[in-house]
Amino acid sequence: MKPAEAYILSQEEPFKSILLHLQLIIEQNFPEVVLEFKWKIPFYYLDGNPFCFLNPSKKKKYVDVGFYGINGLEQYDDILISEGRKKIRSLRYTTIEDINSDILVDVLTLANKNKEQGFWRKK
Repeated sequence: MKPAEAYILSQEEPFKSILLHLQLIIEQNFPEVVLEFKWKIPFYYLDGNPFCFLNPSKKKKYVDVGFYGINGLEQYDDILISEGRKKIRSLRYTTIEDINSDILVDVLTLANKNKEQGFWRKK
């Protein structure tokens, strides 16, 4: 088992269920992504570039889906969270029911388009 998968399965509820649901949505819609374990969290790469990461915060009781290269995501400014981060924004979930898969897939699609336009950094 890969370290990122082991990490997800080792999480307590509700984090484990949220992470598994997010993993399913991401991998079904972007089958070419590669799940790695970087900086002690699950990180998705696409074509060798950072795509998004899954970051559970037990202290604050949510899971972030974070994105680098935030250009081109302006239409979701009202739901993307930056909290002082200059190059990263995220969608935040406290329950599975909070996850709107249509919005998540749209943000991932826009993030992928941004990657193709050169907004992403190589790993």
